[in-house]
Amino acid sequence: MLKAVILIGGPQKGTRFRPLSFEVPKPLFPVAGVPMLQHHIEACAKVPNMKEILLIGFYQSNEELTRFMISAQQEFKISIRYLQEYAALGTGGGIYHFRDQILSGGPEAFFIMNADVCSEFPLCEMLHFQKEHGDPSSLVILGTTANRKQSMNYGCIVENQETNEVLHYVEKPSTFVSDIINCGIYLFTPEIFQHIGGVFLEEPGHCNGAIRLEQDIFTALAGQGKLYVYKTPAFWSQIKSAGSAIYASRLYLNQYHKTHKERLATNKDGGPRISGNVYVHPTANIDPTAVLGPNVSIGTGVTIGAGVRVRESIILHGATLQDHSCVLNCIVGWDSSVGKWARVEGTPSDPNPNDPYAKIDSETLFRDGKLTPSITILGCNVTIPAEVIILNSIVLPHKDLNRSFKNQIIL
Repeated sequence: MLKAVILIGGPQKGTRFRPLSFEVPKPLFPVAGVPMLQHHIEACAKVPNMKEILLIGFYQSNEELTRFMISAQQEFKISIRYLQEYAALGTGGGIYHFRDQILSGGPEAFFIMNADVCSEFPLCEMLHFQKEHGDPSSLVILGTTANRKQSMNYGCIVENQETNEVLHYVEKPSTFVSDIINCGIYLFTPEIFQHIGGVFLEEPGHCNGAIRLEQDIFTALAGQGKLYVYKTPAFWSQIKSAGSAIYASRLYLNQYHKTHKERLATNKDGGPRISGNVYVHPTANIDPTAVLGPNVSIGTGVTIGAGVRVRESIILHGATLQDHSCVLNCIVGWDSSVGKWARVEGTPSDPNPNDPYAKIDSETLFRDGKLTPSITILGCNVTIPAEVIILNSIVLPHKDLNRSFKNQIIL
């Protein structure tokens, strides 16, 4: 039998995701119409013999997380439990701390996934690859190809090109090492716990018990015939900043053509004009003269007035876009309202479309003392008045704006 473990982090993490993570834990932020974690869970539920999914993190157990887990258990007919760390134990420390829970029932292997990645999750392919490579206790990292410059922002893997064995592993090197990068999705056997335990024994006071799989375990295991890399040609991206959520949404909406045709809106008589891939929640109320898409997702109870234009945006539940407003490259927060004829626009932070291996850059908020142009984010319950322009700005929750703004963080 198999299990899966999803590492969901905690409230001190995901700070680049503010102000959106103020309202909802980042792993539950909706991407392409469903919580980020649901994409992982759907992929796990499709794997034959998958018995249980464990979420490990240091969020206080809260109502939203509990509600999500109950509904996902019912929908996917699989046991889902949350194991709360007493402190941030690192990617290796967390699974080591809960090793008894992971190993109960005797799984022959288990997946480990980071919550903040979006991927096609080729889990069955990784299982097949593991059977064909090395001995049955070999460990598999999912890898993908990045360009030379960007690879240095990730864990880099040097492989034996014939056997796919990992010969060398360096986390975020300062010079170019390899263009194969770690996707944060692993297939382990119970033997991994001996390796993590070994690190504990060597350095008992190790970083307050925080053990990182990447720096502490993979670097040591590389070149020993135990670690292999399965390279996927399919899509993969990190979701670190709010801007990358819009890009991840685009990747998932595109995948829905193969996996969830029913989630994509179509042009119907009396409905809005749909251009490209769009997700609309059935409870949204949209005027037929509105034009949506490409890459738009509309949450529960959203109201969209006449002549509204929305493109490359996520509109969260309860928001209102009044007549003839225009929303481009933007996340509109819960219960926010955009006035008539207002324009809310951001700058996309997309990877270079001409480079097949380009990944999304995790931009810093400021560059050369100025706010880096990025997508516009309205926190929850923000009111934008009629006939103003909000450009490349971040608006914190519960603000009533009374004029136009550009390139600002509005506190």
